Amino acid sequence: MICPPFLKKGDTVGIVAPAGKIGKEELEPSFEIIRNYGFDVVYSDNLFSEDNQFAGSDKIRTKEVQHLLDDESVKAIMFARGGYGSVRIIDNIDFSKFVTNPKWLVGYSDITVFHSHVNRNLGVKTLHASMPVNFTKNTKPALDSLFDSLKGKFHEYEFEQHPLNKAENAEGVLTGGNLSVLYSLIGSVSFPETEGNILFLEDLDEYLYHIDRMMMGLKRAGKLTNLAGLLIGGMTKMNDNNIPFGKTAEEIIRDIVEEFDYPVFFGFPAGHIADNRALVMGGRVKLEINNRNCSFVNL
Repeated sequence: MICPPFLKKGDTVGIVAPAGKIGKEELEPSFEIIRNYGFDVVYSDNLFSEDNQFAGSDKIRTKEVQHLLDDESVKAIMFARGGYGSVRIIDNIDFSKFVTNPKWLVGYSDITVFHSHVNRNLGVKTLHASMPVNFTKNTKPALDSLFDSLKGKFHEYEFEQHPLNKAENAEGVLTGGNLSVLYSLIGSVSFPETEGNILFLEDLDEYLYHIDRMMMGLKRAGKLTNLAGLLIGGMTKMNDNNIPFGKTAEEIIRDIVEEFDYPVFFGFPAGHIADNRALVMGGRVKLEINNRNCSFVNL
């Protein structure tokens, strides 16, 4: 897997919105945060375009992403926010210059489309981390992990043992992202390779029965069969019907993968939470059990 060059102080970060629309007032505080971490910021006026719920038409959003991918002065691309829309443009993007001049792509949620597509088809690592729209609400450890990762300093994370863990050490290439987005990619060229890898999953604002439906979909498609491990991040603000489903999101996932013998870890600090720690997608990682805690190490 190709590792993009790490950034140095003064390097330029480009910001683009490939999915949901965003206002300038929502983003301006993040510009100062990025500069305080030592980087310059560039963006186009089209960043604030609107087309119903999208940040401009598919054509505009494609053009904006393409421009930053091709601009050699831009050393990393931060996706401003998620929402929905990346899947509508991914097939229209020309990655030929990006492959010869790779750069870090940073985001999560709907940006899972980019992580999965780039990791699988281009063999380039990406960074699953917070986005500018969230920066003012993120914890300092979350922001430090993002900007340190861009500089080549990867953090080791410790998180608490969870009662549903199927705990033993695991090692493999990290893949995955948002469960709902991954479910929408099944059968496409953008779905990530899961066999022999550690699969990370997180989600937000889903009905519990739909968590069950999506996990069953992945299972029946053979995407959960031969993992090196399963890592579950935030399952945030889950919904239920008037007739309860009867299980939490974590319990649903644990039951569905019960028959498999790989390690399963819950409660990892990443996803739609303030403490959204950076993860190198396509990077090799190790998960270990340490008494009452678990550790996550980049290899």
